[in-house]
Amino acid sequence: MSKPTLLLTEAIRARCRENLAAVRWRMAEACRLTGRDPLSVRLVGVTKYVDAPATQMLLDAGCSDLGESRPQLLWQKAEQLTHATPSPRWHLIGHLQRNKLRQTLGLVTLLHSLDSRRLLEAIDAQARQSGRRCEVLVEVNLCGNPARTGLAESEVAPLLDLAQALSHVNVRGLMGMASESDDRQEVGSRDVRGMARQQFSQLRALRDRLAATLPATMPLSELSMGMSNDFEPAILEGSTLVRVGSALWEGIA
Repeated sequence: MSKPTLLLTEAIRARCRENLAAVRWRMAEACRLTGRDPLSVRLVGVTKYVDAPATQMLLDAGCSDLGESRPQLLWQKAEQLTHATPSPRWHLIGHLQRNKLRQTLGLVTLLHSLDSRRLLEAIDAQARQSGRRCEVLVEVNLCGNPARTGLAESEVAPLLDLAQALSHVNVRGLMGMASESDDRQEVGSRDVRGMARQQFSQLRALRDRLAATLPATMPLSELSMGMSNDFEPAILEGSTLVRVGSALWEGIA
């Protein structure tokens, strides 16, 4: 559930701008350490903790890529921000059930959580029916925890083989979450961040192996890795999309 409506005073708006600037500075520093162009990493501001006016505030501050975990909340906010300027680019970063496809696919720029053959086929059918191509990432379960969503590493290649035969789905890359990731916890210990980096390295290596076997039409150029407590190790390991929530809302929500 979203938080109750915030009183968006100028002090709150200033805090939002400060938080966004601090996150972007940390991203740029991580890029500097590994010799990457800061423009090679996109920030997805996670808005699941806040209501539509606060989401608009983040949009006004300069974060146009917005991520939601629950389709229903995405639908609500997309409707409330239909005429927002600039126009948000919505990302669904949480699990998507097939019965929610019709209302969701037309709203999202990128789906981060493709995790089954049945969902892939359903996405292709719905996209074909609506006359569009759907941009997706394959979610990989990096820790092997059955309570987590995502495919095992061994299941990814067969799914990509199927995706090549479908005409209305474009697999852009992979998504993964480190075993200790929790976007509501404080920045973890060095050991936790070290473990996260190992798992992000594991996902990057998987992407590289798969990309070497795939046609140029499926380069797997995107890696969605890293949240508030571990986006710097993710960038060091090649993340192109970081999904940051609590660091943006610190002192606000």
